[in-house]
Amino acid sequence: MERRIVFLDIDGTLTEAGSNEPPESAVCAIRQARNRGHYVFLCTGRCYGMLMPLLKYGFDGVIASSGGYVVCGDEVVYDCPMTEEQRKSAMEILKKNGVFRTVECRDGSYTDEELKVFLENYDGKLLRERERLEETLHIRPMKEYGGQPVYKIVAISPSMARMAEPEKVLGPDFAFCVQKDGKDNGLVNVEMVSWEFDKGRAMKRVCDYLHIPLGCSVAIGDSMNDREMLEAAGIGICMGNGSRKMKELADDICPPVWEDGLYHAFLKHGLAVCEA
Repeated sequence: MERRIVFLDIDGTLTEAGSNEPPESAVCAIRQARNRGHYVFLCTGRCYGMLMPLLKYGFDGVIASSGGYVVCGDEVVYDCPMTEEQRKSAMEILKKNGVFRTVECRDGSYTDEELKVFLENYDGKLLRERERLEETLHIRPMKEYGGQPVYKIVAISPSMARMAEPEKVLGPDFAFCVQKDGKDNGLVNVEMVSWEFDKGRAMKRVCDYLHIPLGCSVAIGDSMNDREMLEAAGIGICMGNGSRKMKELADDICPPVWEDGLYHAFLKHGLAVCEA
């Protein structure tokens, strides 16, 4: 049997967005795949510190911070935070344009306290969702940030117009991945990731480290921040709850996360077997 390596996004793929609890069927699929000799890695935009509640389900390693921090077993094989100059420049220009910032470090994330003040007056439902997210992912207030290295910044803007200057000035150093285009609630959610890495290149680093051809990899995701991983993989699979653009890019589409999508994908591609 050919040994394969599976890379799993978390939010919207392994779990419903903002959750730390995968369906039991997904846990079963991961266990079966590893028992059959395959590797299973998390491949996520979340920082390493956010992954602790999920590591108990059994993984061979993680790609965290959209590729900026990579661990195989107990070995850190890639570690690329922003430079201090990049961090300061990004933080200053986002604040200048009235954009709320969440900085993601290795062991935790910190967010502008003003975001919840804004949401309280903007949309009570969004405020409650944000509070649940911060509690689940242990995102702490910016006042607790101690200057530790930053791997990624998530910007939440009241409009695309406010992102124009940051993108123009910071574009040479960062890719800007829009997660919400503002059509549903008026807010724009943008992940700022260094051009030095992405999920696809991180997958190659892992495959090279384990001496497994990249063509033997399977990547499963749901949103545009998973694009590079699906394009790099031997087989790229999009969740049924994924975006239209991702479904067009994918080699295959599995059911949504809440319909045991991962389990069905693992069965279809020979990574797991159906249990009676």
